[in-house]
Amino acid sequence: MIFIGAFLVNNILLMRFIALCSFFGVSTSMDTSVGMSAAVVFVTMLATWVCWVLWHGVLLPLGLEFLRTAVFILVIAGLVQFVEMFLKKYVRGLYSAMGIYLPLITTNCAILAVTFLNVDYGYNLLQATIYALGVGGGYSLAIILFAAIRERLEDSPISPAFRGYPIAFVGASLISLAFLGFANLFGISA
Repeated sequence: MIFIGAFLVNNILLMRFIALCSFFGVSTSMDTSVGMSAAVVFVTMLATWVCWVLWHGVLLPLGLEFLRTAVFILVIAGLVQFVEMFLKKYVRGLYSAMGIYLPLITTNCAILAVTFLNVDYGYNLLQATIYALGVGGGYSLAIILFAAIRERLEDSPISPAFRGYPIAFVGASLISLAFLGFANLFGISA
């Protein structure tokens, strides 16, 4: 239920409207969307594990809960630097295609939200892992679906006034409405 809730019912992009900057910025092609999805899933999983251990092993026992935001952002920034160095060295095409959006994963609200929500929901490490996998999978599903739609829209006869972001916002709102149909799936509330 945790996975389905994070993957469909409370999709981080289409139902919670978090991380929309990368959603609109990177979803112009399928290749960059798949690459961004893989990077977000990888960083989300690692950030979840590291932040969960830091929260339960250091911050809570020492009474340093107030440092949660700073510590979690530092962890995510370090992981993003690792991914950026890896892509720059081994996958240069994807690194160039992602451009400014790759370092922006550092400030990707979805990853930070997952680490916060794991703490707020009181998940153990297994539940946190399942939740992070659901959020990452939901992010991937939404951005890849949207990239496919945007690629088709490029060849569609659309008024020049609606080309680009105006039709992208219309498309995103329609996908979001479609995901609203998953509300109360298996009794999971939105």
